[in-house]
Amino acid sequence: MTACSESLVFKEYNTVAKIGDQEEWAAKNWNDEDWDKAKPLLEDGRVFWSRTPIDILKTPEPLHPYAIRPYLYGEYEVFWDGILIGKNGNPGQEAMLGPKGKMLTAFVIPSHLTEEGEHLLAIRSSLHYFPDHVGMKVDIAYYDDLLTDRLIETSYMHIFAGAFLIASIYFLFLFLGNKKEYPMLIFSISCFLFFILNLAEFITTYVPIHYSMHKIRLEVIGILMFGISFLIPFYFSMQFPYPKRKILLFIYAGVLLFIFFIKHDLFDFTSRNMALSMWMFSFGIVLFGVYKKIKGATLVLITLLLSLLINFVTSFNISLFVGFSLILLGMFYLLSLRIKEQRLAYETSLVQSTRLRLELLKKNIQPHFLMNTLTSLIDWIEESPKKGVLFIEALAKEFDLFNQIENQTLISISQEIALCRSHLEIMEYRKEINYSWQDEGVHLEEKIPPGILHTLLENGITHSLPQEDNSIKFKLIFKSNINYKCYTFLTYANVLETKNNSEDGTGLRYVKARLSESYQEQWDFTSEPAKHGWKNTIKIYS
Repeated sequence: MTACSESLVFKEYNTVAKIGDQEEWAAKNWNDEDWDKAKPLLEDGRVFWSRTPIDILKTPEPLHPYAIRPYLYGEYEVFWDGILIGKNGNPGQEAMLGPKGKMLTAFVIPSHLTEEGEHLLAIRSSLHYFPDHVGMKVDIAYYDDLLTDRLIETSYMHIFAGAFLIASIYFLFLFLGNKKEYPMLIFSISCFLFFILNLAEFITTYVPIHYSMHKIRLEVIGILMFGISFLIPFYFSMQFPYPKRKILLFIYAGVLLFIFFIKHDLFDFTSRNMALSMWMFSFGIVLFGVYKKIKGATLVLITLLLSLLINFVTSFNISLFVGFSLILLGMFYLLSLRIKEQRLAYETSLVQSTRLRLELLKKNIQPHFLMNTLTSLIDWIEESPKKGVLFIEALAKEFDLFNQIENQTLISISQEIALCRSHLEIMEYRKEINYSWQDEGVHLEEKIPPGILHTLLENGITHSLPQEDNSIKFKLIFKSNINYKCYTFLTYANVLETKNNSEDGTGLRYVKARLSESYQEQWDFTSEPAKHGWKNTIKIYS
């Protein structure tokens, strides 16, 4: 046990204890050879004494007295060389007087009793509320250091914990914006639990809790450790998927529950073993990620190895917080990679959508389209000026609709249907084929990316021959439920034979790019031949 001050000022020897209550046991020269060197087994509320020889290695400076701070459960009185120097509660009277005192208290040692040499620390105590936890360790240092060092340490740790609280809130809002990103939610909860764990660990510095409440505090720490120890491997399993993931996670949860309950009152034992289990399971998952060459796995593996190294060179409390911090930073790194990939995918989708939109617009105004349309228009004007005027109006209407919608991300289905009907009117004048449009179950207020039905309509016109009655029919069917919305676009015609080609044409690439831009990965699109001609299906998931 080291003191809070910069240099060690005392040396502590083995403690002996005895159940009973005699004032003479506080004396420095009392013969305690027959006292127990092991922890005594107590009944509820019984008084016991402990005696610890201590060497003061350095006489304190003038006006800077030494103080002692015991770390033990119970209410107690502190004797130094047979003199009472402090009292915390009412030992032996806890049941009658109720809980008094607090967990951490510092007592000034009189200057004339802290000369260099041998001294005797005797403590008279009782554990009415916690009889199974007998144990003691002490700090001796300058009084100012005992009061300030832990406060300074706590302030730094709380600043540190505050960073994880901010991260928790930030990623929670990110998750609320995209509720399919469960790794963000897991990381947010992990950061929040780590923040609460920090508060629970250092709360005794500034909140004077009684030792009877200390057990509740340790229970809370144990539950927090259980939650963190499960969530961290669970997070890694989402980032580095492995075979039989659910089964192994259930087994791991069972292991944690076994550790949590096997020796539940030994809180240090429980925390250490849950932390060790968390590290081992996480290490196996990340090692699998390295084997599969998943991006980010190598750096996370390094953070795990660093946390293990820290555990060997520092105390458990320090290694716990520093190790968890390194692991959480590794988790944050994986999440940042995921966010970066999503952003790049979205930007790529926007670029692709813009390029394909321009290509589609160019397709509608390219020279051979205009030449064919104008040639047909000249013929109609010569043969039937009235129909020629209607042809011009239909052509103007389609270009006007295109100008209104081509820069929008989503438009109403009514606008898309109007665009399709206008195009059929133009093509009817051009090819002198009877085109017809039907829709079934369509909700006109529904939104859809612009131009995708128009594109499927163009494909149906381009790759189809009319039926025996010189007609080609198109039908749009809309169905929806709580899980998805479905658009089925049917072409009734004699479909031309197409070459087997795994690559999509410009039109289908445009449709998929538009769907990705608006719905990310929450969509499905199929295009396939059918008995009546061709069938296109678009599903948009909720």
